[in-house]
Amino acid sequence: MAPTAGDLPARLQGVKGYLSRPFPFGVSAHAPGAPDLPDTVNVAVYAPGLKEVDIWFVDPLGRLVSVPLFDETYDIFHGTVEQLRPGARYAFWERGASLPENGQLLLDPWGRAIEQDDAGVYWSVYVESGFDWGGDRRLHVPWRDTVIYEAHVKGQAMLHPDIPEELRGTYAGLAHPVMVKHLQDLGVTAVELLPIHFHIDEPHLQELGLPNYWGYNTLGFFAPHSGYATAAARAAGPKAVQDEVKGMVKALHSAGIEVLLDVVFNHTAEGGKDQQTYSWRGLGDTQYYRHDAEGRYFDTTGCGNTLDFNQPTVVRMALDSLRHWVEEYHIDGFRFDLAVALSRDTHNHFNPRHPFLVALTSDSVLTGTKLIAEPWDVSMGGWQTGRFPQPFHDWNDHFRDIVREFWVSDHGALLAGGQGGSVARLASCLAGSRDLFAPSGRGALSSINFVTAHDGFTLRDLVSYDRKHNEDNGEDNRDGHSHNRSYNHGLEGATADEELMARRRQTALNVMATLLLSLGVPMLTAGDEIGKTQEGNNNAYCQDNPLTWLDWTLSEDQRTMLENTRALMRLRKEFMAGQPHTFPTHDDSSYMHWFNAEGMPMRREEWTRPETRLVQMLLGSPEGKLDGLVVFNGSTESVRIRMPDPDILRTLRPQDRRGTTFQLQFSTAEGSLRRRGATLKAGEPERIEAHSVTVYRA
Repeated sequence: MAPTAGDLPARLQGVKGYLSRPFPFGVSAHAPGAPDLPDTVNVAVYAPGLKEVDIWFVDPLGRLVSVPLFDETYDIFHGTVEQLRPGARYAFWERGASLPENGQLLLDPWGRAIEQDDAGVYWSVYVESGFDWGGDRRLHVPWRDTVIYEAHVKGQAMLHPDIPEELRGTYAGLAHPVMVKHLQDLGVTAVELLPIHFHIDEPHLQELGLPNYWGYNTLGFFAPHSGYATAAARAAGPKAVQDEVKGMVKALHSAGIEVLLDVVFNHTAEGGKDQQTYSWRGLGDTQYYRHDAEGRYFDTTGCGNTLDFNQPTVVRMALDSLRHWVEEYHIDGFRFDLAVALSRDTHNHFNPRHPFLVALTSDSVLTGTKLIAEPWDVSMGGWQTGRFPQPFHDWNDHFRDIVREFWVSDHGALLAGGQGGSVARLASCLAGSRDLFAPSGRGALSSINFVTAHDGFTLRDLVSYDRKHNEDNGEDNRDGHSHNRSYNHGLEGATADEELMARRRQTALNVMATLLLSLGVPMLTAGDEIGKTQEGNNNAYCQDNPLTWLDWTLSEDQRTMLENTRALMRLRKEFMAGQPHTFPTHDDSSYMHWFNAEGMPMRREEWTRPETRLVQMLLGSPEGKLDGLVVFNGSTESVRIRMPDPDILRTLRPQDRRGTTFQLQFSTAEGSLRRRGATLKAGEPERIEAHSVTVYRA
């Protein structure tokens, strides 16, 4: 079906005598002024790089035809077209220009669906909306109660034995009651999905016979990725694929779980100028992409091109896409990949008042959606954590690095006779990195706290490998980060040694406890709760196989990790439920106090000593129902402490409604965990095991 240079196309005339409009972009039903022609649509495409434009499509008789878009308004070519019906494939090409030998015409940047034909050519597909949502609405879970779970649609359910085989690795599989129950039992409130926009594999991966598993190579910002749909939905066509995505969202919403999308607006699948043209480059290269003074691509993404968000049409495309996913798919929020690339001005400097950010945060449709920035790109001045404007929330790489260092790499250094860092930097993380976010007018809840993500070691690998092992990626282990702040606990990789596994598990639990008990919004990576390993691969973007899929056949060690993660989640939820709704955003509704091993307030000199590896953190609210006391011991020895001094507590908490008794709730050290429920009075002595996190309720 793909047109070639030798084709003699069947050309139809556009519908004359009726008004076409330059908006909305793409194909829209019921062309204005032509209500008596139900098979007539309005078509509009921004193509400043072309002189005249034809739309090519498959008519109801199965013929490939072309129609001129006669009207032009400010580089937008538009027209009314007959016989372009729902389900029809279509694309654009310059009128009179030779057709490409490989048949690849120009996709609609606003196309709602994409299909690939038998010749390997991609086509936009005209799809009408419509879905029985029932009473479904966006959930608007408060940020203070949000716990994010970063997951891959395919990898999440691909190996689950209790999900029907035909649903595994699909949108429907993720929405299956078995998977929904796991998420509910775990306690997460939002699933953040790796890209589900339609994406393709990069040429260098195709040459290696590898896929782009993560999906950060977008070909369509309005089209769902059909590869994650069931075979039945793919066979039924793009409308069925869309319905399956919507059904997934509806099912998760019914369970109280929000759906966030990881979106990649910083670059497109067209890559560098020497790679295949699919859409934007052919329609208007200089208007869609960022260029330097010599006309070369100015690449701040490392992916060959960067979309130019100083161009109004690029801003419009991104905003229209976001609105589309909110209105048509009921998506609750977005994580913006390499968000700094979307916020650079004409001088390539990051601008927190960039027009795109202003338009995004003031848009009425997008108001109330969760907006998360990956606050860096790969160019100069690319690291901007803490500088994005309200109401953005930033991935906090400072939290990631400091928590890894304190619990993992420092632990290895201490056991080897070296020195670790003091507890001061960890305390900043526990407090929500307030110093980092204050200059942008934001507080602790603006921090998306994470220690692992799709990119990098899993939590289990973080405590099992000193080095990355990316040989399977085909780049001689050159790809991926080399400075991981990891520690293998004395042996590289997998082991059957139960004592070694227990030491690794305790370190992993220290990390998990710190993540879930810190102020801010925690983000877990799918599989960390069940001890997932990627065998040391810290850049598994091209591994679509059991290495990256979650294996639900759990060992006893993995079940222990899952049970402890659930317990920590419950502690967090119970604590937050006992605080006023303003906690922790208002200073008068929250407090955080720090005590040393003697139960006295931490002194300034103690914070600065590297050997200070223990701190007691008391947090709560004057109006709260309970306080939480967490003792962090990052030393390699057990420590005899005293619980916080009662006289000091009475000074800090004048109402003293909760008294001065502490009940042990949880410990990452198995010895202390067996004492769960034990009560201690303020000022009493207590033994805190080495390298552990211990949680009390007051």
